[in-house]
Amino acid sequence: MTDQHDFTGLRATFVNCTLKRSPDPSHTQGLVDVSAAIMRKHGVEVDQLRLVDHDVATGVYPDMREHGWESDAWPELYPGILASDILVVAGPIWLGDNSSITKQLIERLYSLSGELNHKGQYLFYGRVAGCLITGNEDGIKHCAQNILYSLQHIGYTIPPNADAGWIGEAGPGPSYLDPGSGGPDNDFTNRNTTFMTWNLMHLAKLLKDAGGVPGYGNQRSQWNAGARFDFENPEYRS
Repeated sequence: MTDQHDFTGLRATFVNCTLKRSPDPSHTQGLVDVSAAIMRKHGVEVDQLRLVDHDVATGVYPDMREHGWESDAWPELYPGILASDILVVAGPIWLGDNSSITKQLIERLYSLSGELNHKGQYLFYGRVAGCLITGNEDGIKHCAQNILYSLQHIGYTIPPNADAGWIGEAGPGPSYLDPGSGGPDNDFTNRNTTFMTWNLMHLAKLLKDAGGVPGYGNQRSQWNAGARFDFENPEYRS
């Protein structure tokens, strides 16, 4: 009988949107490691990327070198994301919101949203996504809703409970990996991170085994060619 907990063949990419360049310690990385370890244990090939380590230009085009920028590492990075069945966007809270690097990542993913897959659907169809948030101030749900809305808008499928995070006591205080923070031992965070990880693997496998999202009623290429997929224009708009 097939092992229902074997996810060999799936690939995941975690993008850490910390503001700290390597090798500076990242509290967000601590939570990434928890989720990534579960995936690896069950056969998922895991890649990790710290976006701030790369010379990624600002903009909403796939290659900003074509729009006045001298350099742009994004064209070298996004093929790995496209090759992944699972994307986890991880980042810190600053002033109650996502980091500037998280926003930059979303913008650069959005730059590919006009591209289509082999079915004529938006490019990110057939992939799943979730997010991890860390900080020592309120804002986990606000940050998560912004990320998850953005990712589903460009075509990712979002499973149940697709976000997890940890925040310490409001105001200046210890961060996730600091001694005595309680972060790595927090049951709420550990439960949500585990649920998110398993739901990402389950849904990614379901989609992969099914050949992605069915290619009818959602193909922009066909809509542009005149197909209307049972949409009927009301008489008053004729």
